[in-house]
Amino acid sequence: MKLLITGAYGQLGNEIKVLAENYREWEFIFTDVDSLDITNGNAVIDFFYETIPDFVINCAAYTAVDKAETDIETAYRINSIAPGIMANAAKQTGAKMIHISTDYVFGGKAFRPLVETDEVNPEGVYAKSKLAGEQNCMKENPDTLVIRTSWMYSTFGNNFVKTMLRSGMERSSVNVIFDQTGTPTYAADLAEAILNIILISKKEPEKFVPGIYHYSNEGMASWYDFSKAIFEIAGIDCMVFPVLSEAFPTLAKRPEYSVLDKSKIKNTFGINIPFWRDSLKICINKMER
Repeated sequence: MKLLITGAYGQLGNEIKVLAENYREWEFIFTDVDSLDITNGNAVIDFFYETIPDFVINCAAYTAVDKAETDIETAYRINSIAPGIMANAAKQTGAKMIHISTDYVFGGKAFRPLVETDEVNPEGVYAKSKLAGEQNCMKENPDTLVIRTSWMYSTFGNNFVKTMLRSGMERSSVNVIFDQTGTPTYAADLAEAILNIILISKKEPEKFVPGIYHYSNEGMASWYDFSKAIFEIAGIDCMVFPVLSEAFPTLAKRPEYSVLDKSKIKNTFGINIPFWRDSLKICINKMER
């Protein structure tokens, strides 16, 4: 079986690379901007016909949330147009498509964990471009599986965990937002869930149920809670002071509440999801090693 992964240099793409060692019988094709321009329709369809993948995992995204507010064209090309191009190519070549999206598609005004059918209300270019990407995928290829996730971190790339570890070692105290609530997601856990879905679908093709799903680690936290846990697990003596979002003005608005309900993905694919603090400990221990 052949898997095509885009955005291979990102956190999720790199975590899939690590897990690929456990699936030696599968062929993994990892691409990024230097090997495949996903915004070029002709290049994408040619690449799909050359490789004929069984599954496509689109991890590629424009994730500079604030920069997107001024770099609108690039954000939409990568987050909106490219997923539609790939979904169409997957349909033409008979590949199953898995596309990664975000909690930002919701407006952040909820008061309970969000289910897939809740009304979307994206605010800002990043959020709107990601929602458009979901819609383009489903329009071009109804057999697409969309996974929305949140607050991703990893041993790879730049992320909140690394920023806090660095700040905690350089400073005696930090101010962290406490009025935004969501769930940290360890990219390695999401990567494992995706490969488990593919494994299940390979054995029983009828179990590949397209549609929109939510995946994050279990539980919930504010950024303040997240920071406190990072320092506690890493053994860093740094004071954390809770502040309101207005203390850190940004071009793009962040969701105030975006805890995702994972019942659908757990029930459909029989996936077990770890608690966020347990996964955070695993990740920090890997970083320390």
